[in-house]
Amino acid sequence: MRATVMHAAGDIRIEDVPDSRIKEPTDALVRITASGVCGSDLHAYGGMPAAYGPARMGHEFIGVVEATGSEVTSVKAGDLVVSPWVIADGTCAFCREGMHLACAHASYWDMVPDEGAQAEAIRVPFADGMLVKLPVAADSALIPSLLTLADVLGTGHHAAVSGGVDAGTRVTVIGDGAVGLMAVLAAKRLGAEQIILMGRHKARTDLGREFGATDVVAGRGEEGIAQVRELTGGQGTHVVIEAVGHKPAYEQAVGVVRGGGVISRVGLPQYEEAPIGLGSLFIRNIRLAGGAAPVRAYMAELLPDILDGAIQPGKVFDRTVGLDGVADGYRDMAERSALKVLIKP
Repeated sequence: MRATVMHAAGDIRIEDVPDSRIKEPTDALVRITASGVCGSDLHAYGGMPAAYGPARMGHEFIGVVEATGSEVTSVKAGDLVVSPWVIADGTCAFCREGMHLACAHASYWDMVPDEGAQAEAIRVPFADGMLVKLPVAADSALIPSLLTLADVLGTGHHAAVSGGVDAGTRVTVIGDGAVGLMAVLAAKRLGAEQIILMGRHKARTDLGREFGATDVVAGRGEEGIAQVRELTGGQGTHVVIEAVGHKPAYEQAVGVVRGGGVISRVGLPQYEEAPIGLGSLFIRNIRLAGGAAPVRAYMAELLPDILDGAIQPGKVFDRTVGLDGVADGYRDMAERSALKVLIKP
């Protein structure tokens, strides 16, 4: 079968690899019908040393079950399914509490050496706990929105929930990438009164307004902080969602959060140290929340709103390619000429 393999930073290839197959009685074999390129994939694309390659890529996918192991009961051959980006058994105490990343079996597709979602097929471990059946056909117009359940929609929702967004909350979202836009959508869905989107790419911020942003701030650093403060009567917002992962974005979050508020971080951190001390958070009673999103815990809640059209998160996909176009898709996302790429093998 064919799959996406990264050999080094910027070096994406489509290669023939051994077919995925059932290995354990709890596995399912899934033929992939749609997958995505994630913003976190770009970190490797921009800086992975050749010594770490070759690496199979992709952690967002929808597909049709081809076969199941003898212990799988929740899905069967022919079912259309979506999988979360986090691998977990779905049965332990942590999974039952919705904290799948603390599962003893927790892993990530990008850490499985012989599997990846940007491919023709994939072996899914712990299929009963991982896979969610979708009541649509593989060619449904809802597929792009349903694919966001695998990662970005659940991550944006996790950011908003972790921050405590509800009716009357004022929210700032830092970052106009797919996760930031999903955080805007999630905050709107949860009833936020004001949603300020900090971003400077007009096509993206226009989509952010469609998703529910009430204000857009293009400034960065102290300029951006001052603009958010002006929009909030000098107070800042109750919740700040940091959806970038770079230290300047975190520093902006510290600057715009309201006293007693919450900074919810879901951007994959590209730094080790950040101000959390006396002057930055302690005196103002600022709390830190967020983290890697256990998106499997949110699928049952979010799925009905996609099916009935209440939300349309699939609008973040602005380019579709086949496997032969994946390298171009990575390049276009890295150059910001594409927001998010949908792959149809």
